[in-house]
Amino acid sequence: MLKKIVHLFFIILGGTVGYLYVPDILTLLDFTDANWVFSPYVGTVIGAIIFFLLSYWLVDYIVGFLKWVEEALIKLPVGDLFFGSLGLMAGLIIAFLVNIPLTDINIELVSQVLPLFTTILLGYFGFQVGFRRRDEFLNLLNINKKEREKRKPAENEQQQVSAISPKAKILDTSVIIDGRIADICQTNFLEGTIVIPQFVLGELQHIADSSDVLKRNRGRRGLDVLNRIQKELPVKVEIYEGDFEDIHEVDSKLIKLAKVIDGIVVTNDFNLNKVCDLQSVHVLNINDLANAVKPVVLPGEELVVQVIKDGKEHNQGIAYLDDGTMIVVEEGRDYIGKTIEVLITSVLQTSAGRMIFAKPKLLEKAL
Repeated sequence: MLKKIVHLFFIILGGTVGYLYVPDILTLLDFTDANWVFSPYVGTVIGAIIFFLLSYWLVDYIVGFLKWVEEALIKLPVGDLFFGSLGLMAGLIIAFLVNIPLTDINIELVSQVLPLFTTILLGYFGFQVGFRRRDEFLNLLNINKKEREKRKPAENEQQQVSAISPKAKILDTSVIIDGRIADICQTNFLEGTIVIPQFVLGELQHIADSSDVLKRNRGRRGLDVLNRIQKELPVKVEIYEGDFEDIHEVDSKLIKLAKVIDGIVVTNDFNLNKVCDLQSVHVLNINDLANAVKPVVLPGEELVVQVIKDGKEHNQGIAYLDDGTMIVVEEGRDYIGKTIEVLITSVLQTSAGRMIFAKPKLLEKAL
């Protein structure tokens, strides 16, 4: 069907060109013996036939190009296409206004060629601006909406607060691979929409396709976690199709996205946590949550632990609680492989976790 349309277009184009220019061409070639050939209608037929024959040579290239354009447009997110179209229309309107004084100039090159060039150039620039700055436009609309809400009467403040939806939570690659985010979502501790950027999915897929077995297993685990969150858990999940082509690092893209949609980054990456804090981006670190819900132990309490291995310092032993908290047992090297009672001497809380220092209770009694 598309080929027939292309053939028809070439016939119409050839007929138009023949009607306008074939008589003039025949005059230049000095065909004076037959006056009937100077008829515009004869030129129309000749032009239509020539272009129809040309269409058989060009039709495959044109159809292939049109299908490529069609597939590219179908793959574009609706938001990108919408803002790109708005930018194109704005560029064409500006080009029309610019071309009005140009058409009044008597120089043929300026009055005919330059307006066409200006229209194409401004239309292209308008589409690119609308397409590439779509996120900033959306953010601007959200800012204006918030300003309008602030101007509402004070008596409606309570209704506004109750109507504000929780901010979107943006998952990074590390927190997806970690897997605990699925359990947190299942307990309904995270409110609002869970946003999974397309560039994070791309990084996960790249890890899952790695030749390294460990990386490949981590990537596949992350994809399984996402599948569970999307299909089994009672949370709203959205895939963010946009990308920031001028930014190469995934962490930087996450921070940019959080600023654009006014969202919160969810991570367990200590460095990303610090960068978000520096750039005033809200961040939730599930390691902080895990530390916060660990059982509280205080100096002077007694615990029963199994000493597993040597510590870094002389005569130290290392044990672990059920939640993974490390216990450094002073003078505990002699008890490796044994289960003993220990007395807590101090607790050290860091961003990386909680560390407990203890001494064997038997040693304490001996003293």
